[in-house]
Amino acid sequence: MTERFIKAVQRIADVAPTAWNACANPGGSIAGNPFLAHEFLHALEESKCVSARTGWQPFHLLCEDAGGALLGCVPMYVKNHSQGEYVFDSGWAQAFQRAGGAYYPKLQISVPFTPATGRRLLAAPGTDQAEIEEQLIAGVISAARQLDVSSAHFTFLPRADWARLGQRGFLQRIDQQFHWHNNGYATFDGFLEDLASKKRKNLKRERREALADDIEIEWVTGGDLREHHWDAFYAFYMDTGNRKWGTPYLNRAFFSLISAAMPERIVLIMAKRAGRYIAGALNFIGSDTLFGRNWGAIEEHRFLHFEVCYYQAIDFAIERGLAHVEAGAQGSHKVARGYLPEPTYSAHWIANKGLRDAVDRYLVEERRHVEGDIEWIEAHTPFKSSVDIDDLRAIARTRIT
Repeated sequence: MTERFIKAVQRIADVAPTAWNACANPGGSIAGNPFLAHEFLHALEESKCVSARTGWQPFHLLCEDAGGALLGCVPMYVKNHSQGEYVFDSGWAQAFQRAGGAYYPKLQISVPFTPATGRRLLAAPGTDQAEIEEQLIAGVISAARQLDVSSAHFTFLPRADWARLGQRGFLQRIDQQFHWHNNGYATFDGFLEDLASKKRKNLKRERREALADDIEIEWVTGGDLREHHWDAFYAFYMDTGNRKWGTPYLNRAFFSLISAAMPERIVLIMAKRAGRYIAGALNFIGSDTLFGRNWGAIEEHRFLHFEVCYYQAIDFAIERGLAHVEAGAQGSHKVARGYLPEPTYSAHWIANKGLRDAVDRYLVEERRHVEGDIEWIEAHTPFKSSVDIDDLRAIARTRIT
C-alpha cells in the first residue's frame, strides 16, 4: 500500500495550481466546477475576502505521497461565525452557547460565499480515489479533534458523498434550490412551448416590461471583460447588498483577480439605459452548468431582476449548449420562471453528544418538511401537464456539452 500523509496549509498559494486543479476537476482544468479551481479560491484569499480577519481562516487539507505529490485535497476553513455559508446553523450555535458550550470555532468544508453543489473530497484521477477520500474524511475528523473545535460541516455536497458521510456518523441535512434544465432547446421560444399557456404569456409579458424603458442587455465574457465593467458591477453589488443584506462579502479587488485569472469562465449580464450601465448579474460557466452568483442594480425597473438573472441566463445556456442554470440560493419565485426544486445536501460532525443528539432530532423533522415542500412544488410547476419534469431533468443530465 502506498504510504500517504495528511497535512494542512493555511494558504492555497502554498499548493501548486496544476496539482490542486488536477484533483478538483477532471483533466486539471477549471471548466468543470469553476468554484473549486485554485484560481477562484486563490482570488478569495489574495483579495483578503477570505482570511482570519473575516472569520474564514484557510486550513486546507492535503493528502500527499512520500515524495510530496498531491493525491487529494479538501477546501477547508476555521470559522468563528456562521456567515456566508447559506446553510444556516446559527440556531444550533445559540442553543449550545445557552447551554454553556462554545460553538465557535468550527470547521467549514465548502467554497466561501458560494451556494453551489460540488465535490469537497478532491481525489486526483488515476489514484485509488475511494481510499484517498476515506483518508481525507478521517483527516477532517482528526483536525477537528486536534483543533478542539465544536464541529465540522460539509456543505453543498453531491448526494453520493452525503450518503457516505452519513455512514461515517455525520448528521445529514437537506435543503432546496431551484435550477433550470435544458430539454434540448434551440431557442428561448422552444422552452416557452413547454410551459402552460398562461405561464407562457406571463413570461413574455415580464420580458417585454423589463426592457420597456429602452433598456439594452449585453453579455460580456472572456477577453471583452474590462475594468470599467467591474467598476459598474461593483457599484451595483455594493448598492444592492448594503440596502438588502448588510455588508457584502466580496471586495473590488476580488473581481479584478478573477477576471484576470479565469475570464473564459465568467459572463457578466449587464443592463444599460441611456448610455450607462444600471444593473448586472455575475455568472460563472462550468462544463455543463451556468452558475448565477451575484446581482445588483442602481435603478429600479419592474421585472428587470427576473430578466437579467433568470431569463438571460436561460438564453445564454441555450446558446452555449449548457444543460443547467443554477440561479443561487433560495427563491421559490423562480418556479414560475421555469426553475425546478432540487435538493441540496450537507453533512455535519458534532463533537458534543448532547448537541449532536438534539441536532439529529431536529434534522429528522426538517428533512420531512423539505421533502414535503419539494413534492408540493413539483405538483405546481408552470410546465404543461404533458411535460414530465423527472424526464426533463434526466434529459438535461445526460446531455454532452
